[in-house]
Amino acid sequence: MSADSILVEIADGLARVTLNRPDRLNAMDFAMGERWRDVARQVTADPAVGAVLLDAAGPAFCAGGDVISMATSGAGGSDVTAAAHVIHEGIRAFTESHVPVVAAVQGAVAGGGLGLMLTADYIVAAEGAKFVSRYANIGLTPDLGVSTLLAAAVGSRRALQLLLQDRTLSAPEALEWGLVAEVVADPASRALDIARFWLEGATGAFGQAKRLVRSGADRSFAENLDDEARTIGAAFDTPEAKARIQAFAAASARRG
Repeated sequence: MSADSILVEIADGLARVTLNRPDRLNAMDFAMGERWRDVARQVTADPAVGAVLLDAAGPAFCAGGDVISMATSGAGGSDVTAAAHVIHEGIRAFTESHVPVVAAVQGAVAGGGLGLMLTADYIVAAEGAKFVSRYANIGLTPDLGVSTLLAAAVGSRRALQLLLQDRTLSAPEALEWGLVAEVVADPASRALDIARFWLEGATGAFGQAKRLVRSGADRSFAENLDDEARTIGAAFDTPEAKARIQAFAAASARRG
């Protein structure tokens, strides 16, 4: 397994995770899938990490799975299934953690690359970014969380439009659909600003808000309400919240 396929840099509470197979448009082969799982586990389990920035080297964010490499390696369907399970473990680590993730994406985001991108809670896209499924073009079906995460982001009808047609979304269309949060000239710089905003603010509260939203779809409304009640009560007793509430009250008194 090559550690160079995904780079990790952790400093001042920020974990920067960079897909790094630019010559293959950051398409995932078997070894890179294992690296993805291990990196996801590493950064989400690190108590010093308060935010994650996911980006990619080269002209594209991710072209999905490296199907050419898989096909020429002699791998069969069982091998592909096993590899998907490995990558899915990394996706779950990111989406189920309390650490907020921002992604900076450029160029092509295709196939399983959509799933990797959608592990992020906030997505900043370059003006020239393009988003496409292309699974059916090669006779394959969605993986890496695409069937669930894409539908959660844009709704099932629009998800099916992308999956059942040979359609490419431009960055402005992706923004209009709700697939991305922002379209900017320099997504890496903007994503870094967002991560710093989380780290300089109420980091714990941002993380718990992410967790509540991400986990809500899998539970009943009553369970979500109970979780909200417990979480806000626990937050209220933290030193961070006490200090911020006191500052808010003092500012309100000055205005009044």
